[in-house]
Amino acid sequence: MEALTNLPHDVVRVGVVGMNYWGPNLARNFDRLPQTDLAWCCDLDEAVLDRHRDHYPNTTFTTNLDDLLADDALDAVVVATSVPTHAALATRALEAGKHTFVEKPLAVKAEDGRRVAALAAEKGLTLMVDHLLVYHPGVEKLKSLIDDGSLGRVYYLYGNRQNLGIVRPDENALWSLGPHDISVMLWLVGEEPVEVSATGESYLQPGVEDVVFGRVRFASGVIGHLHLSWLDPHKMRKMTVIGSDKMAVFDDMESERKVTLFDKGPVPRTESYGEYIQVRSGDIHIPKIPVTEPLRLVCEEFARAVATGAPTRADGRAGATVVEVLEAMTTSLKNQGAPVAITGKGAA
Repeated sequence: MEALTNLPHDVVRVGVVGMNYWGPNLARNFDRLPQTDLAWCCDLDEAVLDRHRDHYPNTTFTTNLDDLLADDALDAVVVATSVPTHAALATRALEAGKHTFVEKPLAVKAEDGRRVAALAAEKGLTLMVDHLLVYHPGVEKLKSLIDDGSLGRVYYLYGNRQNLGIVRPDENALWSLGPHDISVMLWLVGEEPVEVSATGESYLQPGVEDVVFGRVRFASGVIGHLHLSWLDPHKMRKMTVIGSDKMAVFDDMESERKVTLFDKGPVPRTESYGEYIQVRSGDIHIPKIPVTEPLRLVCEEFARAVATGAPTRADGRAGATVVEVLEAMTTSLKNQGAPVAITGKGAA
């Protein structure tokens, strides 16, 4: 890790807020990193905190967020509470001068996401969103294949995120599953989207879509497609990228074959008008992918950013844009798949 140029001490002191679901995973990682100190754990429910006290004997536990915000020696707050509270709690942490890490999505409204991102920029504080998959070594390999030209020109990409359950009563498949693949698509393509659309159906619960098909269009002509469902016989976690020269697949359900590179594609036409387009099918290559836990990489990047001021690939700007896409797709869902323009304000 780089020198801690921004801090008066030699570790990043972190407090985790929300210890009921994802928070324990974040607490575990921040506790184990040599460059961080898990100083606080916070949850409204004392019984939830009791489940974790023995694991972190050197950590202070509280049910009051104000205890963390009043600690001048605390560098960063990690928000892992319910989604509707993310923007408000992140705002409180930033206003208290704390670097802030927020579980995805950053907010439930694009306007709130933009406001939180702008506040972090105004105060010169790190704001990072837990878009975990953009740190996955397999997705990093996809990104390198795109950026170094191995795939040729990217035509389109599509994500499959399906399973049988867990069905949520207050969150549809778009908001539950979509942030993963939307964040990955935006990072892989490296552009702001210009238009989205979405269709879906509510088979199990009225008004809560359990299957959603989404479409993202980029200014360059690249198209992204999403298949999101918790009503499906297949458990799938895939991202496929189709290029003019080669094609690549990231499959998170595979234990060893995380990324597969296919030397397949169309053969450039050299014949006269009216000839069929030919295709070729060459070798299949399976690169070795590191087995490092993505969440550890996420926590390391946040600690590095807090300590040195370095940028992150899942910053407030990226988080706000993902929320803007989710909000626009929600509008499209309500209007039978009508396209919705993306204003780009999420990048402000």
